[in-house]
Amino acid sequence: MPLSRRSLGLLAAAPLGPSLLGPSLALAQGSTANSDPRLGPRSIGRADAPVTVMEFFSLTCGHCAAFHNNTWARVKSELVDTGRIRFVWRDFPLDGIALAGACIARSLPEDRYGPFIGTLLQTQDRWAFQQGRQMEELARMAALAGMDRKGFDAVVADEGLRRGILEQRMEAERQFRISATPSFVFNGRMQSGNLPFDQFVQLVQQAPKS
Repeated sequence: MPLSRRSLGLLAAAPLGPSLLGPSLALAQGSTANSDPRLGPRSIGRADAPVTVMEFFSLTCGHCAAFHNNTWARVKSELVDTGRIRFVWRDFPLDGIALAGACIARSLPEDRYGPFIGTLLQTQDRWAFQQGRQMEELARMAALAGMDRKGFDAVVADEGLRRGILEQRMEAERQFRISATPSFVFNGRMQSGNLPFDQFVQLVQQAPKS
């Protein structure tokens, strides 16, 4: 999904339930929230794989859901599981609901991160666009992943976690000039869009080797 100059402001200003977004995005620039272990890497595959692929995605992006539903299974089975790539998920929320989902995913045990975001992307139309009910639907999805309502409320109210995720988004924009989701970085080489499997494989083959 293409980004606009207004996207950061809209993300910071969107009213979502109990002050989900808290302070403006500008405040994130001075945060030290990256010391939070929940903000550590979320990845799958061999650490010594010759190619590392980073995906920058938003849980409410239809193109991100399409990549997950149409391409991800083959990427995992043919490239990750065979040791050809290490795949790293990078949260790049485009709105407050996506930010809440990212907070929940990162507050689960690390081995549940990938399955949870996969479930959210696979069922995106059931929770992300239910106007006025997104947070309730997201809480229901979190419960299925083992997080009770008290834990859910604490996570979505966690200003430091929200700020840390937004800091990482801003750093990705600076470092890789991300302008759309999903975007993929293959050993430092960026490509945006919902990539079909054949193109994804070609980009892996063309990636600079580490």
